[in-house]
Amino acid sequence: MNYVIPFNKPHFTGPELDYISQALTTGHLSGDGQFTQRCSNLLEEQLAVRKALLTTSCTHALEMAALLLDIKEGDEVILPSFTFVSTANAFMLRGAIPVFVDVRPDTFNIDEKLIEAEITDRTKAIVPVHYGGVGCQMETICSIASKHDIAIVEDNAHGLFAKYNGKYLGTFGAMATQSFHETKNFQCGEGGALLINDDKYVERAEIIREKGTDRKKFFRGQVDKYSWVDIGSSYLPSEVLSAILFAQLESRDKIQSQRKALWERYLFSLNEWASKEGIKLPQIPQGCEHSHHVFYLLMNSLEDREALTAMLKMHGILAVHHYVPLHSSKMGRQLSKKSYDLPVTNYVSDRLLRLPLYNSLTFEQQDKVIDAVRSFSSKNNSGKDRFNSTFAYQ
Repeated sequence: MNYVIPFNKPHFTGPELDYISQALTTGHLSGDGQFTQRCSNLLEEQLAVRKALLTTSCTHALEMAALLLDIKEGDEVILPSFTFVSTANAFMLRGAIPVFVDVRPDTFNIDEKLIEAEITDRTKAIVPVHYGGVGCQMETICSIASKHDIAIVEDNAHGLFAKYNGKYLGTFGAMATQSFHETKNFQCGEGGALLINDDKYVERAEIIREKGTDRKKFFRGQVDKYSWVDIGSSYLPSEVLSAILFAQLESRDKIQSQRKALWERYLFSLNEWASKEGIKLPQIPQGCEHSHHVFYLLMNSLEDREALTAMLKMHGILAVHHYVPLHSSKMGRQLSKKSYDLPVTNYVSDRLLRLPLYNSLTFEQQDKVIDAVRSFSSKNNSGKDRFNSTFAYQ
């Protein structure tokens, strides 16, 4: 079906074609050319991270993190079940065991109060996921990780340039990963980045990213020839992708401003309807400057969510669900060493519906979405917010 208003539409800021043309004329189309370097420099300077290495996806950045932490068979990695499969897959490929933790009722981020109880002598990493670009409670998570000498890898696929207590997401852990998939605020079709905040990982990260060779040292004149020195793979994006991405990163303030206007317009326009219907809208805790990546409705039931999805479809509007909890999936059950009771995760997964949100969405189009949503009446409406009364967060 061709939707009048799709859920997502890749956006272009203007210079992309010109930068692609520049990349084509340089004669250097493989990774780590001028545009790759420009993107890396911009991220390092803006975020004040030790190193930013572009990758072909956020998935590959996570895989690099697992390699850098020397994840081995039987190691345990703590993560939320409410996340994309790559968050787990990257570590499971190295033989790790996923240890799933429930999420907070306010942000759907990992519940920091539940982490420490899951730590064992086999725990090698904690992987907080900043859902929707809203920061996890990183002060508490960092304190727990420091106490037990466990590395933190932030999955920041949604949250580039967002902040927690004035500090950029992706700068708290030893490493962090970014996504530049076409559904993200900044995109090049497929792409990612590994952000490194701990100096001890930088040199080996360059080697792993270059197929296990010390090629970067060769280019810097530090060795007279490069050779195979470690395990690794090919994680470098092409210059064409980096050229597109650089145009997007250059326009970061404009992009974020557009998304903020759309996000806040949804919140203002749907607040009264949601309150009347007992439906939960996004909550942003104090101290979080989010990325305006996701706008969702948390419906009163799975039945209501499916009914609203179908109604919007009739209006030519595509609204979509989000993650199937990893702990309840076939692979999650197979890899885990225990069964999980994660009530918030299960509740949210059955009821969450994301509305269209992309940079070229016009206010006129958004009004059509808003009007269609406000015309919906919940069959399960009890006149109060069921979710917050059930999962009040103390």
